[in-house]
This record gives sequence, structure tokens and C-alpha cells, in this order.
Amino acid sequence: MKEKMKNISLMIVIASSLLILLSGGCTQPKKTAISRAVKNEVKYTCPMHPQIMEDHPGACPICGMTLVKKSGEASERAGISLNTVLEPVSSSVITSVRVIRPEQKLSPVQIEGEGYLDFDSRTFNNIAARFSGRIERLYIKYVFQEIHKGERIFDIYSPEMLTAQQDLLYVVKNSSGDTGLINAAKQKLLLLGMTSSQINQVLKSGKTFYSLPVYSPYDGHVHDMPHSQLAGTTNSKPESGIVNNSPLNVREGMYVAKGQNMFNVVNPHHLWAIIKIDPSSVTQLKLNQKVKITMPDLPDKKISGKVNFIEPVLQGGDKRTSIRVYIDNMQHDLKVNSIVHAVIETGTTNGIWLPASAVLDLGQHKIVWVKRGNSYRVQQVSAGIQTGGQVNITKGISTTDTLAADAHYLLDSEGFIKIENHEKYN
Repeated sequence: MKEKMKNISLMIVIASSLLILLSGGCTQPKKTAISRAVKNEVKYTCPMHPQIMEDHPGACPICGMTLVKKSGEASERAGISLNTVLEPVSSSVITSVRVIRPEQKLSPVQIEGEGYLDFDSRTFNNIAARFSGRIERLYIKYVFQEIHKGERIFDIYSPEMLTAQQDLLYVVKNSSGDTGLINAAKQKLLLLGMTSSQINQVLKSGKTFYSLPVYSPYDGHVHDMPHSQLAGTTNSKPESGIVNNSPLNVREGMYVAKGQNMFNVVNPHHLWAIIKIDPSSVTQLKLNQKVKITMPDLPDKKISGKVNFIEPVLQGGDKRTSIRVYIDNMQHDLKVNSIVHAVIETGTTNGIWLPASAVLDLGQHKIVWVKRGNSYRVQQVSAGIQTGGQVNITKGISTTDTLAADAHYLLDSEGFIKIENHEKYN
């Protein structure tokens, strides 16, 4: 009996030992797996709002900043330290945008500008009344009507002209031998606008002209004069009526004064392009530089010219400088007020160049984003001319700097930028 009890006790001990061994073999791997999972678990947090914890990358729901890994191993691999995170967001940004390096090179410089076509005011010729009177007949019917030199444009009744004709007939009749007096009377009629053939007709017929025809001394298109000019005022520009395609202000039956401007005759074969140039490019601008002009309305039309005139003053509130390029319009295919695009070749410039997208214009200042470690710091620069999508940087960076390729991408639309003088710019 004692032997039987001893065997049972031995079996219980052996069973207990096996149970302990089995339970230990099962629990040990589980503990290792759990510890490995805890070790490899990665959390993402916001550098500015550490209370934000996510198990996946993304953006902070409070400020929109990119979440960074909180794991110590990940932080070491990313190189993000506490000092980096605590940098002011108004002057530095943590991001992974594409980077570029400034280039030191000799680059051809072209100035681009927009403008429009206009009449060449050097061809403007005014037709004025040489004597006062009433317009009896008008042969010009509409604005932009083409006329030629020697063409009859209107008939005018003038008491002054009628009196001068009667004086000539009186002198011929009563002092036919006084050639000096007769020639003086003829000369007066010539100065008033009569032709030699008209004077001879008066002498031959012995009768005066009731209304005298007036002929154009110029070739071109007739442009109407505004009412203010017809009224005799001088404070308005004569060319203001050029773009006005309204009915003629001069009409039959109206009276005109001696010396009053009635029509403006413009030669349509000669135009000029008015090109607006940005102030940053004015220093490169010189007379006789080659200009290539294209027009959206005529994509196949390419015009070559040169800088013929640089206007010395700025036009009312416009900070851009205007230049003129003289253009021939013999085929009449160019229309006044058409929009034009001009490219002016100014030579080459040696310096540091950046893509225009890498420079951010804040109005009074221009800045770039310089990479420092894994963050970008704002750097103020001085920019020169801009051509072909490139900007010449004259001060602020060197060719060894690494910059953000897109400066606008790093700027919050509702934020501000703080530069070294501690001024804030939206």
C-alpha cells in the first residue's frame, strides 16, 4: 500500500513538472513578441502641438503642420532635434520640398513688355480755317474717310473772302496800270486760301465766288476734332478724337472762326508701338536696341524694329517706363489699339541666377528659403533683372547655398514672414 502511494506521488510530481515546463515554453515567446511590438510601435506627433498623437503620418489637425515620428530611433534617423522643433515658425519651416543651387553664369538678357499700337503723332496734320465763314457744303462724310492732297473737302461762304475779291476787281477796273496794287490784292487772296486758277477765273469773269472751295493739303485719313477743339479751347488733346468713331462734329451750316482746327489728317501707313517696361529692367534699356514684336491677333505676324524713343516721364500713376517702336503699316494689316508683346535684346549679364519661382516678392523686399539642416530659413536678397523665367540675384546668397525651388509653397496664405530686421510682412 505504501509503495502504491509513493508511485502516485511520483506521478503527480512528474505531471506538475511537465505542466510547468509546457507553460513556460508557451509564455516566453509571447512575452518576446509583445516586447518587440512595443519596441517597433511608431507614433506621429506635431512639433508645435505635442498632445497630438497619431499612428500614421499626416498633417496636424490644429495647425496643418506635417506630423513627425515620435520614436527615438526615427527622430535620430530624420535628424530632427529639439532645437529644430523650437525654431520660430515665422522665420523657418520644416518640409521636404525640392531644392536647387544658385548658378553663376553669363546669361543673355531679354527685356519683355506688353503694349499696344497707336498712330504715329508725327504724321498728324491739322486742317484749319484760314478765314471765318459758314460751311455751305461738306464733302467729308465720316470719320477715317481717306482723302488725298488737292481733294475738295468743303465749300465755305466768307464775307472776308468776298470783300477781298471785290477789292481785286475794283483795283483792276480803276487802277489797271498800278501793277503793284493789283499784285498785292492777288497776294492777299492767295494767303487766304484761293488758288491761282481761282483768282484768274475771278479776273476773267469779273464775278466773285459766293462760296469758296477748300482743298486738302495732305494725304491720309480724316480724324474728327472734338467739340472742345471746335469751340476754340486749348486744354484738351487733339488726338482724343482719333479713337472716337462717332459722327463728324463739323457739319454743314455751322460757322467757323479764322484759325480754327476743323480736321486732323493722319497718315495710316506709319504707326508706333507703345511698350511698357518694368522699373527693374529700365537700367538695361538703351536706344537702338533690337525689338521683336508679336501680336495675339496675328500669331503669324512678327515685326522687327528697334527702340526709337524712351519717354522721359511716367504717365499718370503708371510706374512703368514707356518706349516707342516705329512701325510701317503699308499693307494696312495692323490695327490701332491692338495688344502687342515685345522682346528687347539687351546683351548678356554675368551673375548669380535663380528660377523666378524660388524668389518670393513681398513688395518692398524679396526673400528666398535657405536650407539649414532639415528646416528652411528665410533670407532677404537683392534682385536685379528678370528674363526668361530667371532672376539675377545681386546680394544675399552664394552659389554654395541650398534653396527651396518653390518659395511660394512654403508660405501660408494667412501667415507672415519675419526677416532679420524683425519686421513682419504678409
